[in-house]
Amino acid sequence: MSLLPSRPVLYAGPVFLFILFFTAACTCDRAGEDRNTGINIDISDEELKDVFSGRQVFYALPSPLETAIMLKSAGAWYDEDLMNPVENVSRYMTNRSMALNLGIYITNISYASLFDQTQTCMRYMDAARQLAGNLGITDAIDQNTMESLEENLHNQEVIMDIVSETFMSSTSFLKENNREPVAAMMFLGGWIEGIYLALNLANEDDLAGNTLINRIAESKMSFEMVMLLLSDYADNKDIAGLIDEVGEIGDIFEKIEVRSSRVNVINAPDDPVAVLSSDASSSIGRDEFLRLKVTVTGIRNSFIK
Repeated sequence: MSLLPSRPVLYAGPVFLFILFFTAACTCDRAGEDRNTGINIDISDEELKDVFSGRQVFYALPSPLETAIMLKSAGAWYDEDLMNPVENVSRYMTNRSMALNLGIYITNISYASLFDQTQTCMRYMDAARQLAGNLGITDAIDQNTMESLEENLHNQEVIMDIVSETFMSSTSFLKENNREPVAAMMFLGGWIEGIYLALNLANEDDLAGNTLINRIAESKMSFEMVMLLLSDYADNKDIAGLIDEVGEIGDIFEKIEVRSSRVNVINAPDDPVAVLSSDASSSIGRDEFLRLKVTVTGIRNSFIK
């Protein structure tokens, strides 16, 4: 019997109950209930592959806000110099560059919002609004969004809600209008920016027992999900080029060992989201870390140029 879900699927990885941009998706308490209650069903490797096929992968990948939460919780600090400058927004004229950098900018907004950089959030939201408008996503970041952001500059919770809603609205619009390749590129941009920030914020002289380093090693698992997502749209010329470019990361991940337990499906009562839960451990050597950092930084910089 097929276990391909009719509901969105989120993947809950080790240590955290919220989204890890490497191995997990958000399992935050949305109604004050215990999200770990429900029925656990062992799922085979083949069935798991089915779950992460097609549009289901959209739901399994993290949002930029969830990425930022992971970064801060893993001990990262704020460094605005690592972000894509808003002045670059005028460079992006193609669907490829606009979609990738919309994902990158929303990740930057999420990162800044977690560290209470409210004025920076405003500047980056305006840049994201320009890209969204050029992509035809007119409702995702409209004037009301900007006004709400300005009115709540000192309310971090509201800002986080606005950022999350912006990302989800953009994704939903693109998917509903049969523009999944554009949505996939936006996800890729956000994913690359997340791992780029992590790699450049991590202490490469303290690899052992470092939470952020461990999360970077575990990004091998979400990388495979990213490649699955892109492969569904390989007939798109922009996506085809990105598969080749981003595929370089896979050569490095092959040398990183990630050990995980069997995956369980958790269906909480009256919850529209199915959660995939697994425990994992990983390690990364200095050579692999430095290669990954150089490769990801090079790819990310090619996206923003």
